[in-house]
Amino acid sequence: MDNLKLGIIGCGGIANNKHLPSIQTIGNADVVAFCDIIEERAQETAEKFGTKDAKVFTDYKDLLKLDLDAVYVCTPNRSHSFITVDALHSGKHVMCEKPMAINYEEALKMVKAAQDTGKLLTIGYQSRYRADSMYLKSAMEAGELGEIYFAKANAVRRRAVPTWGVFLNEYEQGGGPLIDIGTHALDLTLWTMDNYKPKYAVGTTYHKLNKDRNTANAWGDWDVDKFTVEDSAFGFIVMENGATIMLSASWALNTLEVEEATTTLSGTKGGADFHEGLRINGVRHGRQFVEKPDLKAGSVAFYEGTSATPQVLEQKTFHDAIRGKGKLCVLPEQAIVVTRILEAIYKSAASGEPYYFD
Repeated sequence: MDNLKLGIIGCGGIANNKHLPSIQTIGNADVVAFCDIIEERAQETAEKFGTKDAKVFTDYKDLLKLDLDAVYVCTPNRSHSFITVDALHSGKHVMCEKPMAINYEEALKMVKAAQDTGKLLTIGYQSRYRADSMYLKSAMEAGELGEIYFAKANAVRRRAVPTWGVFLNEYEQGGGPLIDIGTHALDLTLWTMDNYKPKYAVGTTYHKLNKDRNTANAWGDWDVDKFTVEDSAFGFIVMENGATIMLSASWALNTLEVEEATTTLSGTKGGADFHEGLRINGVRHGRQFVEKPDLKAGSVAFYEGTSATPQVLEQKTFHDAIRGKGKLCVLPEQAIVVTRILEAIYKSAASGEPYYFD
């Protein structure tokens, strides 16, 4: 088959460090167009990852006029929705970086555009493609853990506040660690549970460390004047079937219990966590057991025998779906629920009251 023709909108770190190297690894696509509001950044990215005749733009609408199979939306969160909607209506399939949108209303526009155009839309939740995640998903589908009635979505760093780009800018991002890394943990939790029907949520957000100096942060001290998002957020979500999810998201928390993009599940037949790698626990033959699967050999069920990274598997899944050779793993109808719950936690934190879903 001919190589897919791709365009990149937003040539920052997520495009250069995640998507483009993975596309390059697969080798079945040509990146022929690059767009960024900073022309020099688009040009540098095109020279590194593009075809010899790759075009460079500063207005994404000019890029969308080209004959492309798909585009990647790798811009700050605020612009995910309208760029994705325009891209879908221009006849392109879309891979949009996480989170889907800054709020539920904007995410709804994206889902509707995908439905109206018949084009594929997927969101960049690469944690689903990890070997441990896929193993846990398989165990869940086999019914090994039974009904999951309690879960934790874990996204906690001790001192790792991102100090580059617009991560600390509430207007551009819509929030801090909750919408940045909490979104991965929540997506992984909902996906493994296969439960997308929330009833209500209670949330709290904190700005306790924003003004600290001499922080021992992994990427150097943050600018206290620019740190306008929360440093920590916590949510308590009750699902329609009565299941409870506790979500913890922080870039800087005084704790040694550090886990990012993991989940803890407790079911009627067994449980699972990622505390020392993936662990499955339960009772067998009248005895408690803990199982730690060997995930070093082989790969995930979708691509048995490969040793590709989650980022590469994410691209392969998207490209195969475009070619009609497979299905998407991350569906917009799933991702929108993640966005809706995150928004509910922020709204509950602001009001001091539970947020009830319609």
